[in-house]
Parts: sequence; structure tokens; C-alpha cells
Amino acid sequence: MIREPFRFRETFAAILADEPAHIEAAKAGMIAARQVLEGYIARDPFFASTFFPYEPDTDEPLILHMAEASAEAGVGPMAAVAGAVAAAGIEAMAGAGAAFGVIDNGGDIALVSDRPVRVGVHAGAAPLSDKIAFVVPKKDHIFGVCTSSATVGPSVSFGVADAVTIFANDPVRADAWATRICNDLRTDNREVLASLDPATVRGVYAILGPDVITWGEVPRVVPARVDKQKITAGDRL
Repeated sequence: MIREPFRFRETFAAILADEPAHIEAAKAGMIAARQVLEGYIARDPFFASTFFPYEPDTDEPLILHMAEASAEAGVGPMAAVAGAVAAAGIEAMAGAGAAFGVIDNGGDIALVSDRPVRVGVHAGAAPLSDKIAFVVPKKDHIFGVCTSSATVGPSVSFGVADAVTIFANDPVRADAWATRICNDLRTDNREVLASLDPATVRGVYAILGPDVITWGEVPRVVPARVDKQKITAGDRL
């Protein structure tokens, strides 16, 4: 297996693949996605700054996908940017024939895999941080494992959770819902979970200090030692 860091402008990600050609396909896919985003934002800057659902003036599929996913979650479209860029890379890998590919874009992961994949959890100062991993089963379709945090990283959050991980068939929706649930979830207020559609979000695993809150179908959780050197910074567009 090949692991290669990827940086293009403000995107800081890691790519896992079996073949060098699949690494190159992932890079091309992510670069193309960023170019679409940058081009649209240049003429519609509000798309990049609003924290609320927004209807863009375009027929570009990537932009519409982000807008639709974020509107469903009740957040701004850029809440889905890292998942969208990672998904574009995986789509390109699958198009190049990859049966295995993982892109970690700052904790927002898109993958397709012919084998189980372990995904570690970094949750700041929480007791479980860097000590557990999810064993994501084989996926012959693109799948998302996206994490949002109110205590780790530079992303804007209105919540208190150390880590909220969402499992979904669509990485773009996984990213948007991770932001929404991280914004609203509290140990004494889990109302936001009632708004979830199991057809969209498969599972939730949230860490809030010493507490863990789960919902839906969560992959098997196993003890792990997360290598902090492999934690990616993600997308900063």
C-alpha cells in the first residue's frame, strides 16, 4: 500500500492506494474540484462565507452537491468542502479502476475499499483521543467517514464536542452533518439526532470529554494507537 501526502494550495490531505496511477488520479480529481470551487467563489464570494444554507447560481454539479448537502444539514455550503474535495479524488480513483483508495482530508475521509479499513480518532484532550479506531468494512462504493470538532483544528464550530464522526454513503453529506451535529450536540441535549434520516446518515459516534454518544450503525470500535504524525490538516479553501 502507498501512502502519499498531498498539498495543493490550501488543501492538505493524505492519499492511500495500491497503485501509483491511482495516486495520480486522486490528485487530478482533487485539483479539478478545487479549481471548480475557486472559480465559482471568485464570482460568488458569499458562497464561501455564509454559515447558512445557500442556493448558488450555477449548474456545476460539485457546487450544487455541496449546497444541497449543507441545506439538508442546515449549515453553510463550505461545511461540506473537505468531504467534497476528498470525494472528487476517490471518484477519480474509482474511475481509474481502483478497488482500494482512501483520502483523508483533515479528518474528512472518502474511501472505496476491497478490504476493511481502520480509521483512528483524534479528539483533542478527551480521554479516548488517539486510543480507538473504527473498523470500516469493505465498501465497493464510495463511502464517507467525516469528523468535526469544536476543540481541535481551525474550522469554525459553535459546539462543544471534541469529535463528532459521521458515517454515510455520501462523503459530502457526511461532512455537512458532522458540522451540524458538532454545533448542536450536548451531553444533556441530543435533540439534533432526532432530525437524522437513516437513509442519509448511517451512524454517529460523538466524543464530548469523557462521554460518548452514539446513534445508528457505527462500525466496530477497537483499541488503537493513533500516529499523530499522520493527522492531516484538511482543506482551507
